[in-house]
Amino acid sequence: MKAANALMAGLGTTVFEVMSALAREHQSVNLGQGFPDDIGPEPVRTAAANFLLEGHNQYPPMMGLPELRQAVAEHAKRFCGLDVDWQTEVLVTSGATEALADCLFGLIEPGDEVVLIEPLYDSYLPIVRRAGGVPRLVRLEPPFWSLSREKLAQAFSPRTKLILFNTPMNPCSKVFDAGELQFIADLCLRHDAYAVCDEVYEHIIFDQRRHLSIMALPGMRERAVRIGSAGKSFSLTGWKVGYVTAAAELMKPIAKTHQFMTFTTPPNLQWGAAVGLRLGDEYFTSLAADMQRKRDRLAGALQEIGFEVLPAHGTYFVTTDFRPLGFNGTDEDFCRHITIEAGVTAVPVSAFFDEPAAAPRHLVRFCFCKHDSTLDTAVERLVKHFGGKP
Repeated sequence: MKAANALMAGLGTTVFEVMSALAREHQSVNLGQGFPDDIGPEPVRTAAANFLLEGHNQYPPMMGLPELRQAVAEHAKRFCGLDVDWQTEVLVTSGATEALADCLFGLIEPGDEVVLIEPLYDSYLPIVRRAGGVPRLVRLEPPFWSLSREKLAQAFSPRTKLILFNTPMNPCSKVFDAGELQFIADLCLRHDAYAVCDEVYEHIIFDQRRHLSIMALPGMRERAVRIGSAGKSFSLTGWKVGYVTAAAELMKPIAKTHQFMTFTTPPNLQWGAAVGLRLGDEYFTSLAADMQRKRDRLAGALQEIGFEVLPAHGTYFVTTDFRPLGFNGTDEDFCRHITIEAGVTAVPVSAFFDEPAAAPRHLVRFCFCKHDSTLDTAVERLVKHFGGKP
């Protein structure tokens, strides 16, 4: 038998599936994979349900329902000050991961260099490499996940096609500030490169911080791509509805890739997402406030147990250093240990690096987008195992 594609065949199972399977096996409280316990806002779910029963359930337009594309454009204006033409500059995808694939397959030529920032979401590298891109990796340094501007500048070259990054950042919960985004933008302009920015956690941001989109910076409107997610903004991760915003000429190859990737997305879910994007500001404010409260609830308890808790300025996640607890193994060892022995599951942060063996091996990530009772049960189990009190 002829061999399959070597790159894809050689990939391991995603860390989320591995740890979730281990959690199921040991009936552990799963704080590894990032999906909320919440069922999502009622108006959004009702709109999708009603459309399913009463609407047109045939192929929607390849670019997406006009109602959702219009809502994406309105949303970009309301929250980022961007003027977007919904007809030529907005594309609906079957989730943000498909959006990423559309952008990377549509923009990268084999041999193009792609700048990425570690730790990074686990789908980035396989897609870049399958598209023929050559990764140029820059590491953030814990515990504050500081960005070395010198190293970032060194990663750019005349062969750089684009930089791919996300803010707020999964897995380490960093939010890039205005100065960092301007530095990235300056590098893109200097090297005639694109910026593909994964902004799926744009509304889950804490401590009075404000989400900034690199697309809104001078000179970046024509060379930036912005990716959003209904799953993250409305706690409906199973819906897999994403959206891409880009200048019309930049959108053309991205849309053509989408045309032959999934072609379209369930229309009732698109309709529900459109309703969601038009919810009042109070919804988005309360989403961030509730997630910040959950962050504080879990982070404070973990600190009491003895973990060193790293700053978390956005997303669903808090990163911790387990060394103060006296555990001397790797992050993978620790996650397996607490799953089996304590009944709580986290994920090893080294899994978000290209070379895990050379990555920090003392950090694990916990997910806090769960019911308070779920978080409390996890804390009680960790207290029982490690001693101390929450």
